[in-house]
Amino acid sequence: MLALKPLLAKLFAKRVKTSVLKWSNKPVETQNKVFLKLIEEASHTEFGKDHDFKSIKTHQDFIDRVPIRDYEALKPYVDRVVAGEENILWKGKPLYFAKTSGTTSGAKYIPLTKESMPTHVEAARNAILMYIAETGNSAFVDGKMIFLQGSPILEDKNGVQLGRLSGIVAHYVPKYLQKNRMPSWETNCIDDWETKVEAIVEETLPEDMTVISGIPSWVQMYFEKIQSKTGQKVGDVFKNFNLFIFGGVNYEPYRSKFENLIGRKVDSIELYPASEGFFAYQDKQDEKGMLLQLNSGMFYEFIEADTFFDKNPKRITIEHVKLGVNYVMIVSTNAGLWAYNIGDTVEFTSIKPYRVIVSGRIKHFISAFGEHVIGKEVEYALRDATASTQISVSEFTVAPQINPESGLPFHEWFIEFEDEPDNISALAQRIDASMQQQNSYYYDLIIGKVLQPIQITVVKKNGFQDYMKSIGKLGGQNKIPRLSNDRKIADALYTQKLTK
Repeated sequence: MLALKPLLAKLFAKRVKTSVLKWSNKPVETQNKVFLKLIEEASHTEFGKDHDFKSIKTHQDFIDRVPIRDYEALKPYVDRVVAGEENILWKGKPLYFAKTSGTTSGAKYIPLTKESMPTHVEAARNAILMYIAETGNSAFVDGKMIFLQGSPILEDKNGVQLGRLSGIVAHYVPKYLQKNRMPSWETNCIDDWETKVEAIVEETLPEDMTVISGIPSWVQMYFEKIQSKTGQKVGDVFKNFNLFIFGGVNYEPYRSKFENLIGRKVDSIELYPASEGFFAYQDKQDEKGMLLQLNSGMFYEFIEADTFFDKNPKRITIEHVKLGVNYVMIVSTNAGLWAYNIGDTVEFTSIKPYRVIVSGRIKHFISAFGEHVIGKEVEYALRDATASTQISVSEFTVAPQINPESGLPFHEWFIEFEDEPDNISALAQRIDASMQQQNSYYYDLIIGKVLQPIQITVVKKNGFQDYMKSIGKLGGQNKIPRLSNDRKIADALYTQKLTK
């Protein structure tokens, strides 16, 4: 007989699925309603007045009045919000600021409002409920669940609570899950990531863990410590662990390593959360891509990545996107972000319903020679090259080597292996062949003798963790960029003697 909590979860999942299908089956109509509501709600804000929101009736009106902005361009408005002013980007004051790592401006403060905050919570909840609705698996809700996240300790910033997004979300765990949730509040508040993971291991080892969630690179660290301490596979330590929830990076480069650490396959749910919004989650186990959240107070625009840096790139709505095209995703939200470039590139894997994969970052690419290499391509090349082998990769990043000591320039792949393969050259050849097959620009540069094939530099065990620690970004939501158009990371790996 099914216990009460799993039974209620199944009933709730059925209701949520009906609700999701209702809006996902009417995507264009749903987005139009969201768009008009956003414009109306913000028409009396300072931003709305500056951009004549009262006269905006169509998407073209919006394009004409509201240019695309990144954080740097929106910062004059954000600074006023942070200073405590009201009705600037959105009505009233935000509930929170999600603090993220910035670039030229230092830390970024992304507003979260009383309208936007529930959408983060509901999307995370619905991802699990849609899984239950599809598979019928709900027994895990009686077990313990761990969410590797940032500290929930919040600061005050001119009357608004400030913290990391994952720490803010920790305050919204439903009451019916609080007894199941791990780690403890005290452990979650530990700032130092390595100390925190050690404490989490101690707390979770005696428990019946059924769900484990977090960014793959940091869950890997947790799994490795479990295995080191017990001498057992994670799946043997936690016999009822059957659901892994992840987000932030592509799971594929980690999949074989995780299956080895766990000792068996487990179901997984991919999420696409960000401080700017919870954009998508995996709604089907057997479908590629994540369901784009069209009914969550966010209006989406898309620009083909190849044209993004043109003078006036074409901005399209969900109605006009095509499968397999690399788009820069632009969002306007009920947190007061307007035509905002979050920096991600996506591809649609389905348009009935609309599902996406994250293909990379518009700033994270290599085009030192006009090759236009993106994150999705290097991730696929590595997966392709290691398929049907015993090679297990812990982490990697790619950078151009423009001025080698001898020979032609090349792309340098920095790879940390679980067990270093005997033949690095053979692996490099397979990776390069996959890159040439995927990217015609890269192929032409190799054939034209502008570039030589890739070279692999082996990173020492835990080298990437040591690098992240050295720049103060170990743990939390931080992750290694898959590729860079400069050698900032590459040079640091050499300088810190983290390569072999």
